[in-house]
Amino acid sequence: MRPVPSLFKAGVRRLDPGTSPAIFQPNAFPGRKPGMPTVSVTRRVHFNAAHRLHNPAYPEDWNARVYGVCANPNYHGHNYELDLTVTGAVDPETGYVLDINVLKRLAEEKLLAHLDHRNLNLDVPHFREVIPTAENIAIYCWEILRAALPPALALRLRLWETPRNYVDFEGH
Repeated sequence: MRPVPSLFKAGVRRLDPGTSPAIFQPNAFPGRKPGMPTVSVTRRVHFNAAHRLHNPAYPEDWNARVYGVCANPNYHGHNYELDLTVTGAVDPETGYVLDINVLKRLAEEKLLAHLDHRNLNLDVPHFREVIPTAENIAIYCWEILRAALPPALALRLRLWETPRNYVDFEGH
């Protein structure tokens, strides 16, 4: 790796754009000014929710076989951790990609107010028609948050269902 001249302070190195991941490439994000560093900022939020994995198009024995204990008719809960990562150019006036407090507030208003301490199957209209797997919860959260963010920022989510199981979603 060789350092590339940029806005970084002395001693901080940046990968050559020809050999680096997409986040360092000049045209990776709309609205990015040439020569501006691209940075990812992450906020972790937490919510508790119950759900049941069940496909009503199939009999109970099929659901029990496919979803195991997660098909329990009495539901079960998780302590979810959700990592919200926005990536974009650093604003030269503020030094921020996005004020982390703005990301926190958006998460609280747009996501947590509707998911925390809820039964996803019963209390969240979207999941009356969609099986609330970790994959589908991540997609749902991404779609809600994506609509509230500036278009120049990329969004990636990591939803931790347990300390050992997570899903990543970066959009479609």
